[in-house]
Amino acid sequence: MCRSIKTLRPPVMPEVTEEDIHAAALQYVRKVSGFRAPAAHNRQVFEQAVAAVAEATSELLAGLEVRGARS
Repeated sequence: MCRSIKTLRPPVMPEVTEEDIHAAALQYVRKVSGFRAPAAHNRQVFEQAVAAVAEATSELLAGLEVRGARS
């Protein structure tokens, strides 16, 4: 289903911007919902989903430990 979703970053490069995270979250929500842009009556739930996915992504990236990465 998500073959076209791009890798956000290689495992050894921890620098990911908030814009990168938001773009990835938006891409995911669009893919899952089937809507590129929500109708007005779905906008709030769409934006809440993007925010929730972005938050989960930030938590994931912050918690990952990459062994062998240079500090």
